Amino acid sequence: MPSTLRSILLFVLAAFAEIGGAWLIWQGVREHRGVAWVGAGIAALAAYGFVATLQPDANFGRILAAYGGIFVAGSLAWGAVVDGFRPDRFDLVGAGVCLVGVAVIMYAPR
Repeated sequence: MPSTLRSILLFVLAAFAEIGGAWLIWQGVREHRGVAWVGAGIAALAAYGFVATLQPDANFGRILAAYGGIFVAGSLAWGAVVDGFRPDRFDLVGAGVCLVGVAVIMYAPR
């Protein structure tokens, strides 16, 4: 698998683990669904930490900086799909800007 495709898939997996983990904790605490939801969220957040280490680039700062853009876009997508949140045009433009930043940080020729 080419390293760019692998990197993108790892970013998606990381976002699913981190955003999903935070959502599970939110559900456990704010929606009173219980400690099992919180525990599942903690496990998902731990998985996120490990997924980031699998990125082909060896620079922690670059990986986490680029991931920030994925997190922004992924959070809006999660909210739309899971919670029925409807992003407005400014949300979408902002997410697009973040994804352009990801591409520049991670995939620009060096």
